[in-house]
Amino acid sequence: MRNFVQLGNTVTFTAPAGGLASGDGTLIGSLFGVAAASAAAGADVELVTRGVFDLPKAAGIDFAAGDKAYWSTAAKAVTDVAAGNTLIGVATRATAIPAATVRVRLNGVAI
Repeated sequence: MRNFVQLGNTVTFTAPAGGLASGDGTLIGSLFGVAAASAAAGADVELVTRGVFDLPKAAGIDFAAGDKAYWSTAAKAVTDVAAGNTLIGVATRATAIPAATVRVRLNGVAI
């Protein structure tokens, strides 16, 4: 195909204010991704948009396997609260309240 560019599992974006560390989750417009490497604010960064990642979890929340996972930009963490947050995928295993992370399969879709 002459017009094919890439699979889209990783996409190059400009790192937001504050920059990103490798493994940080971020929402760029309507697309969520995980930084493949560290990048200073304004620098190009590859964001992985598909796959399974351990991401920071908002405090006080339990996840069951298959629960919808939403990104809270304010908390920079995964939550189960839909209102005001962005659907990024589903939890792939149960996670109890004391855990700091939740394993999430990213849906790779802009919402």
